[in-house]
Order: sequence, then C-alpha cells, then structure tokens
Amino acid sequence: MSAKTFTIIDETGIHARPATVLVQAASKFSSDITLDYNGKSVNLKSIMGVMSLGIPKGASIKIAANGSDADAAIAALEETMKSQGLGE
Repeated sequence: MSAKTFTIIDETGIHARPATVLVQAASKFSSDITLDYNGKSVNLKSIMGVMSLGIPKGASIKIAANGSDADAAIAALEETMKSQGLGE
C-alpha cells in the first residue's frame, strides 16, 4: 500500500472539473485507490464519490492505493494534483 497526504490549494476546492481530472488519472491504474477526507473514504475512480465529499480549499486529504501498481498510481496522482494546481 502506498499513500500521500495533500493540502487543497485550488480556490474552489475539488469541484466538478478537478474531480473529473483526478478520477480519469486514477482510472488508468488497476490498484484500488481511495480518497479520505473528514473521516470518510471514497473510491477515487468514482466521480460521484469524490463529489459527495465537498472538499474545500485548505482541506487535508489522503490518497491511498493498494495493488500491483500502487506506487505508480500515487506518483501519477501527485503529479496531477500539482500540475492542475489542486494540491501540494
């Protein structure tokens, strides 16, 4: 299992567009990938799950992957978070 914590820096938090970008990035991997926020955990490959969390700017989230390509998934998602200006 591999995991990384991020602080959301996007002014509007994780709304529809960035949620879609994250789901698309996560869906490229076979590992189970979850996003944890405020005591809740959702499948990062589910747009409805991610949107249901209502993640605002300044929130601390954890992305965890479990599977054969977990390390690659976390690295790719970290790159996506940074390149899209979502988190650090």
